[in-house]
Amino acid sequence: MDYFTTLPEGCVSDILSLTSPPDACRSSAISKGFKSVADSDSVWDRFLPSDHQAIISRAESPVVFSTKKQLFSRLAHSHILIDGGKLSFALDKKSGKKCYMIGARALTIIWGSSPQYWKWMSLPDQSRFSEVATLRAVCWLDIRGKLETRFLSPKTTYIAYLVFKVAGNENGLANLPAKAWVRVVGERAGDDDWDEDETTSSVYLKFRQRRRVSRAAQNGVLPQGREDGWMEVELGEFFNDGGENGEVRMRLMETKRLNLKSGLIVEGIELRPKVYA
Repeated sequence: MDYFTTLPEGCVSDILSLTSPPDACRSSAISKGFKSVADSDSVWDRFLPSDHQAIISRAESPVVFSTKKQLFSRLAHSHILIDGGKLSFALDKKSGKKCYMIGARALTIIWGSSPQYWKWMSLPDQSRFSEVATLRAVCWLDIRGKLETRFLSPKTTYIAYLVFKVAGNENGLANLPAKAWVRVVGERAGDDDWDEDETTSSVYLKFRQRRRVSRAAQNGVLPQGREDGWMEVELGEFFNDGGENGEVRMRLMETKRLNLKSGLIVEGIELRPKVYA
C-alpha cells in the first residue's frame, strides 16, 4: 500500500521540503498524486532562497519561468547576470545554496586601468561577462575581490575560486607560487586591512611537473579545469554565519619574485558552497 497517498497534501509538501531538490525530483516517480505535490510551487518555493524574487529583479535580462520548479532548474543549470552585468548568480543544484561570480570589472586589479599593463577584451563565445582582463606585462600581480555576506546563503561554508585562463604565449607564470587570502571582516575593517600571516597556501596558476618538486610546491594549490573551458584555482574557504554586516574579501598576490608576468586572462572570482563527499 502506498501510505504516502493517504497523507494530506500539505503534510507531503512539508515532508518533501525537508529533503533536497534531487530527492524531490526522484519522489515525483512514486505516483501521479505524489508527482503533483513534488512539482508544486509550495515545495520548490522552499528550495529557492527567500530573497530570490529580489535577486531576479536585478537581472540584466528577464528571467522567464512558469513554475517555481522551472525557476529552480533555470538557476541551477545556468547563471544570470545581475547588477549591471558585474555579478553572475546561480544555485547549487543539490542544495539550492547561492553561487556568485564577481566579474573581472568588479575586481580590484592593480594597474588594471593602465593599457600598458592590462588589456580589457570581449570573449562572447567563452565568457559570461562582457569583458575579461588580459595581463600584458606586470611584475607586481595583485587581484582583490569582495562581496557582502548578506548576499550569500547563511550558515554555509563557501570556497572562493579564481577563474582564469593562461594564454599560449604566457611568460613568468609557470611554477610561480602566489599568495592567497580569503577572510570575512566586519563593517569597520579598512580596505587595506590584510595580514600576510593569514595566507592559506601557495597558489599556482600554471604548474609544470618536474622530477624534483620542492616541498612548497607539493603543498601548493594547483589549478583545475572547468566544464565551461576555463581554469580555476582555490583561493580559500570561509564559513558564512549569516551576519548581515560582514564582507568576504579575497586576494591573490605575487610580489616577491618581481619577474615579468604576462598571458593571464581573468574572468572573475567565484564563490560556491563547499561540497562534502
